[in-house]
Amino acid sequence: MVFLVSERIGQVFVGDDRLEYTEYGAGDRWVVLVHGQLLTRRMHRPLARALAAEGAHVLTIDLLGHGRSDRPADPQAYSVPGFAAQVLAVLDELGVEEAVFGGTSLGANVALEVADAAPGRVRGLLLEMPVLDNAVEAGILAFGPLLFAGRFLPLPVHAVRRVSRAVPRGIVPFWTSVLLETLDQKPAPMAALVHGIFFGRVAPPSARRRLITAPALVVGHPRDPIHPAADAAMLADELPHGRFVRANGLLEWRLRPERLDAEAVAFVASCWQRPRARRARPTTRSR
Repeated sequence: MVFLVSERIGQVFVGDDRLEYTEYGAGDRWVVLVHGQLLTRRMHRPLARALAAEGAHVLTIDLLGHGRSDRPADPQAYSVPGFAAQVLAVLDELGVEEAVFGGTSLGANVALEVADAAPGRVRGLLLEMPVLDNAVEAGILAFGPLLFAGRFLPLPVHAVRRVSRAVPRGIVPFWTSVLLETLDQKPAPMAALVHGIFFGRVAPPSARRRLITAPALVVGHPRDPIHPAADAAMLADELPHGRFVRANGLLEWRLRPERLDAEAVAFVASCWQRPRARRARPTTRSR
């Protein structure tokens, strides 16, 4: 399906770091979509267009170390809470007070950090494949070799980057071009990024997640070792207004997006129809 919506590319400096973003559509019903680890904002272009065609104003951002944003080689530049702060800084620059925040994998965790840090700015959460308790071992196995390669085997990383850049993006299918962008990595920044995420806070702890009262749609994939559906279902149970949706397969939202796009469009519309949710406060027990 082809969606005809306006698209604008922009950039923001957060401190000394340049972040690039794309806006889809217009209006005050903002949606922010954040990509997965090592991916780029283009992965959310199909969903952004679908949401914008239904009246949303969608913002996709290349986090620091990703895509066309800056890529420092210092591990201290990278953390999930730091990514959340960057997203909020971009919204401040654009004058956006509140939005529905969504993301995939790392992006879902960043959206949770935004909800923890700034609950008053969150209309809702659209979360796909969060990385939580059940994904630790698989995450280490998947990304540990990339950290090792970036630190100690830079030549193969450079070779993969040269090959990926040699393929013209206009002649390959969309998702192939997204994969090629993901392979376009520099060894030192890639290692720093993985290091920073590994050794920092990956998501708000369970006790804090239970205080996030914004409505949430959580999508989980079956048979995905890095993003177990159990994590998504657990998160939906923890969030006071969470709802779990099971995808029919790992690639459903990429290759057959109609069902999940419809879920996302309906969810975003509902978030802007209801009053803003308030953050739950812990009660004090008397002795």
